[in-house]
Amino acid sequence: MIEDPRAFLQDLFHTAVSRALPEQAMRAVMPSPPQGRTLVLGAGKAGGAMAAAFDLLWPREAPLSGLVVTRYGHVPLAYRSDATAPHGRRRIEVVEAAHPVPDAAGQGAAQRIVELTRGLTADDLVVCLISGGGSALLSLPAPGLTLEDKQRINAALLASGAAIDEMNCVRKHLSAIKGGRLAARCAPARVVTLVISDVPGDDPSVIASGPTVPDATTCADAMRLLERYGIEVPPAARAGLQSGAFETPKPGDAAFAGHALHLIATPQQSLEAAAARAREQGIHAHVLSDEIEGESREVGKVHAALARAVRRRGQPFARPCVILSGGETTVTVARASAERQRLGRGGRATEFLLGCAIALQAEPGVWVLAADTDGIDGIEDNAGALVTPDTLARARALGLGATDHLDRHDAHGFFEPLGDLVVTGPTYTNVNDFRALLVL
Repeated sequence: MIEDPRAFLQDLFHTAVSRALPEQAMRAVMPSPPQGRTLVLGAGKAGGAMAAAFDLLWPREAPLSGLVVTRYGHVPLAYRSDATAPHGRRRIEVVEAAHPVPDAAGQGAAQRIVELTRGLTADDLVVCLISGGGSALLSLPAPGLTLEDKQRINAALLASGAAIDEMNCVRKHLSAIKGGRLAARCAPARVVTLVISDVPGDDPSVIASGPTVPDATTCADAMRLLERYGIEVPPAARAGLQSGAFETPKPGDAAFAGHALHLIATPQQSLEAAAARAREQGIHAHVLSDEIEGESREVGKVHAALARAVRRRGQPFARPCVILSGGETTVTVARASAERQRLGRGGRATEFLLGCAIALQAEPGVWVLAADTDGIDGIEDNAGALVTPDTLARARALGLGATDHLDRHDAHGFFEPLGDLVVTGPTYTNVNDFRALLVL
């Protein structure tokens, strides 16, 4: 029997995150040094850790240089300076930029990465380290667009409730570096891409908007999505999309000949690691899916209904058990709600939990943890939070209204006074949402 459900769930989260750390996952897919030089380029929330791992694993006698951009605060301590880097010298430069809305630092990093691709030869090797978050971090607007245009469109996409593949379809077609364009710039060098997946289905063309892989979506697709979600774009963007001038390299393009791609960590692998850890402790574990999408609060209600069925009827699973899921839910901020200027703080994980807690209605024997595996849920400093059987009772005692906080998208403000936030700091990886429901 589990004596401390909180500690049990936090241990499962730690296990899931550990499975996605780059160093061990990268060992089996390290390429061989080429005749020419090796250039490392990359972007993503795990970029700093991936750069540090590659630097450590690459032969010391083999030439190595490069540039990777990651989120502010996501460079591992051991790689922040030459004094603490592996072997006493960093060979890959790591810079920091903003996420989820791009900033000038990300644009500057993208421009420098493009410059580094000039002069490459067929004897050279380019290793691209790609992880979730790269879409915002690697921001180089298409011709005629400005960073401010990209910032506004990106913010509108984030608030629209669009799925990650939809957002990245638009981002690719308004970029000068994503959607396979980085690979095209590397020709004639060989490109090896190492990827940590943060998207449902692990489609490399969606992860960080696929800077080194072919893109099967079209300008017309991007235009339809913008119209569907009512997102206005400047005339240059509309003209580029409608004319096809912003089209991306497609499957079969010669620019990708001889290239290789390896998924070194995925959401499913992390969920399976957590399940194995639970079974070691005598708890049955069930992985629902690593591809669950939808509105966070609604997904929370569905998970609550499942937990109640297990608790009350032993269906579809017998208790005690833990139910695991992953994917990427969304939080849609209604325009009317935003205009009230009363929006609180919270991300996908905490909004999922608040919806779940309300639907559970203090069901005894059910504990729930949800967190983002990068350690940051939305824009706050917490990875996620916990729901316990007495969450609603403790909230009422503090004068906290669960429904009111949910309406204001203020899940952070709900869980913080309860002391139920899960705070890890940056984990230096990113395989998206992690959810665990313990039913005793």
